[in-house]
Amino acid sequence: MPRCRAVPWCETCAKYRAPSAMNPDGTCPNCGNLLDAPMHASQETEDLKAPWHFKLMIVALVVYLVWRFWGLLV
Repeated sequence: MPRCRAVPWCETCAKYRAPSAMNPDGTCPNCGNLLDAPMHASQETEDLKAPWHFKLMIVALVVYLVWRFWGLLV
């Protein structure tokens, strides 16, 4: 599950900064203060897996479709 990250706050400018509005090095574009460095999708190390109930629904769908297809043939 993705982690919730707070929006970085710049004390000097008294504004919230979106990660896309910050400089690539994690500084404020107006005053240059160092804020929390933005985390881009390429920097994420977690590999998210499909939840078990999604896999169960896929199996149930396949079983149902096979059952319906078999009903057409018989």
